[in-house]
Amino acid sequence: MSSPTGPAGLPVRMPRPRQPGRHRRPEPLAAPEGAPALVLAVPGAPSPATRSLAEEVVSIARSELPGLDARIGYLDGDDAEFPTLQSVLTHSAQERTARYEQALAAGVDVKQPEGPVAVVVPLLAGPDNALLRQVRQAVMESRIAADLTDVLGPHPLLAEGLHVRLSEAGLARADRARLFTVATAADGIILASVGGEEAVQAAGITGMLLAARLAVPVMAAALDQDGSIAAIAEQLRASGSQNLALAPYLIGPEIDAGLLEAAAKEAGCASSDALGPYPAIGKLALAKYTTALGIAPQQPQGAPVR
Repeated sequence: MSSPTGPAGLPVRMPRPRQPGRHRRPEPLAAPEGAPALVLAVPGAPSPATRSLAEEVVSIARSELPGLDARIGYLDGDDAEFPTLQSVLTHSAQERTARYEQALAAGVDVKQPEGPVAVVVPLLAGPDNALLRQVRQAVMESRIAADLTDVLGPHPLLAEGLHVRLSEAGLARADRARLFTVATAADGIILASVGGEEAVQAAGITGMLLAARLAVPVMAAALDQDGSIAAIAEQLRASGSQNLALAPYLIGPEIDAGLLEAAAKEAGCASSDALGPYPAIGKLALAKYTTALGIAPQQPQGAPVR
């Protein structure tokens, strides 16, 4: 039997027939036409590094959901180099209205836009009431219909990200199943959060997942409460942990890097980097968006503990 050939007699790759039944690959999810914009609310002082981080997060979200309209609004922006959350919401509403009017002018039969203009996702790993009040205030002052989601954590993917950052800093084994040791691996982890006691409790949930991955004790403490980091360090050492590590339960922009350095010095231990643009951050931001719109088949799953 002959096979199809192309130019110069070369074989042509034929498309595979669609696999029937329950083992069939799911159709890729795409953003519905006219769906609200995903607006990432970025806290902290804007900077080129912060913008790079936020752009990588929305890039990951776009790659997971083709057609997604994803934008970045800064809580402390200047509307020149760094657009404020209010102005981003206002522009989103103006563009939606303009698209509708253009369609009408072109004779296209379209429905008048309804529902939220945007879904605002705070770029925060855990609850921080002061920053969340800023986000809510910005949304209200914009006078634009927008839904506001919860923060990204707690979630197994954040525990995975913390594990990766610790291993990158040489403070944890990358994989418990591999037969090698890390001389500087910590035997106790301080999970540093911001946002007071509520944030500490939320971080503690992710901390339990991290402890299961590393098989070492993990305790959460508040960077913004005097003496909290030192107290947890003392508690871990009293329970037998001698080589401690500080793991920031933070994405990055929400805290001054100097505060992390001071906390590590206070605890007398090394620190890993903040979560930053870890791929899971973009996926979790997208999950908050799709869940708000009711188009998410499921939340992103964490990797299994090894």
